[in-house]
Amino acid sequence: MFKHNQQVATLFRSMADLLAARRENPYRIRAYRRAADGIEALEEDVAEIAKRQALEEIDGIGRDLADKIGEILHTGTFQAYEALRTPLPDEVKHWARLPGLSESLVSYLYARLNIRTLPALEQLVQSHLLRTIPGFSGSEETLLNAIRQLRTSQRA
Repeated sequence: MFKHNQQVATLFRSMADLLAARRENPYRIRAYRRAADGIEALEEDVAEIAKRQALEEIDGIGRDLADKIGEILHTGTFQAYEALRTPLPDEVKHWARLPGLSESLVSYLYARLNIRTLPALEQLVQSHLLRTIPGFSGSEETLLNAIRQLRTSQRA
């Protein structure tokens, strides 16, 4: 396989995995995977296709993904991917150790629901909405107790 094709396909698959971990739009996830498959199936280097401005002729590539391919070829990555790769901020990443929460669920709460503080997390649990989110595997009561203990220890 051509070097550029492998690079673009790998980044698109990684993007799909990051989006899936955050429970993003399944159509978007599928679009990245389909684009990666289309690029891997090429019998020509994607950089040559880009020079001819024919990226949208590749199966699974529309204007948005064609722009991302151009960015990858120019910079080696693309902004949306780098933004998703950014690790969780220190103030929330330790939440993954709370009962019933995982890193992907904390990422979802932070990025999609804008839950940024322990009081906001506590309010979400008290509203019983957390139990409706796929990936929550614990008891609300146990999680609330752990949140309260953590808040008390942070004040001390």
